[in-house]
Amino acid sequence: MHANTVAGAPMTVATASQIHEERARLRSIAFLNWAHAIDHFVLLIYPTVVIGLEVVYRRPYNELIALSSAAFVAFGVFSLPAGWLADHWSRRNMMAAFYLGCGISLALTAFAPNLPMLAVGMFLLGMFAAIYHPVGMAMLIEASGARGRTLAFNGVCGNFGVSLAAGISAALATWLGWRAAFLAPAALCIITGIIYLWMTPDDRHHTKSRQSKPTVPLTPKVATMLFGLFLVIAISSGLVFNVLTIALPKIVDEGVAASVPLVLVGGIATAVLVCGALAQLTVGRLVEWVPPHAIFAAVTALGFVGNLWATYAAGISLMLALALAVAAIYGQVTVNDMILARYTADAWRGRVYAVRYFTLFVSAGAAIALISLLHNSGGFGLVLGVNSIIALAMFLATLGLVALIMNIEARHAAEQRAE
Repeated sequence: MHANTVAGAPMTVATASQIHEERARLRSIAFLNWAHAIDHFVLLIYPTVVIGLEVVYRRPYNELIALSSAAFVAFGVFSLPAGWLADHWSRRNMMAAFYLGCGISLALTAFAPNLPMLAVGMFLLGMFAAIYHPVGMAMLIEASGARGRTLAFNGVCGNFGVSLAAGISAALATWLGWRAAFLAPAALCIITGIIYLWMTPDDRHHTKSRQSKPTVPLTPKVATMLFGLFLVIAISSGLVFNVLTIALPKIVDEGVAASVPLVLVGGIATAVLVCGALAQLTVGRLVEWVPPHAIFAAVTALGFVGNLWATYAAGISLMLALALAVAAIYGQVTVNDMILARYTADAWRGRVYAVRYFTLFVSAGAAIALISLLHNSGGFGLVLGVNSIIALAMFLATLGLVALIMNIEARHAAEQRAE
């Protein structure tokens, strides 16, 4: 009996260690999902609160909304150093900086005595909010093993933050004043940051031990071709995504208002965006049975079809076309991250995601300029027509990517068989 007990002891210890590691992994994923929701929520507080600030500061909407550009510029630009710092210093500490930095920035914005200080607070908010995507995605890939459904649910959490921002911010501003709309999430961010530091172990000792080679090794020439195609896809998808999401309420207003009561326009726009969340969940399941690059080609093809259809559609047909286009552009995000993770070493994954998300975020400015110029020339028919051309370029780049990936995987399989 003694021998059995001793023999069984290592198994018990190993099991306890595995349980501890699994709990830590799930806890990390939960914090990252929560961070994604917060990230999108905090950036959309001001666009709601600004409506009430017109009365407070006696300034027109166009002047006040311009202050938010400080946050969105910082959100794109600072994603680059955030990814670099995470790979060289600590991903866990960078995420703690995200929570605490966003909280402090929101508090500074709430207590801003004038508009210049309000702009400074918004800039700092954008700077700290920029941490999440390059750092959080690298951590999520590491913790989940690039599992499709985990990445998809994380994307839905971000959509959840977008959906709640306007309603909660408006309610807080109405009941407690506009400063409360910033102070309540500030307290939440700071409390979460403290809990995160307490519950998450330091990972600085892991920095040098992270895998320096991707799952599938690439030659310099192939790597250049692969990431060049990813860059083209990132630019085109950023434009398509931002044109659709920014212009959607006005497209619905112009294309459907004659068919349905105006009060339903906002609800219809929201319903179209919900299709994006459903698409992410669906793709997250599909990638467990279908090769990711095949799904990537399919969703980008649907994105082109949806945009082209919307160019010539009206009424209910327009809504169906927009739902297809939005579902495709959201659905490609999950599979895009999975493919990129397979060909990127963990040691520099933060920097690769930083470049990707920097490209996505800065394209918002170009999308706004595109909408303004094209709508003034030919209405949303022209806007959607040009967007469908960009979507076609994205699809063609994806086909090139798929062909390259199939060649890479075939060579990799042959090398493994030879070994």
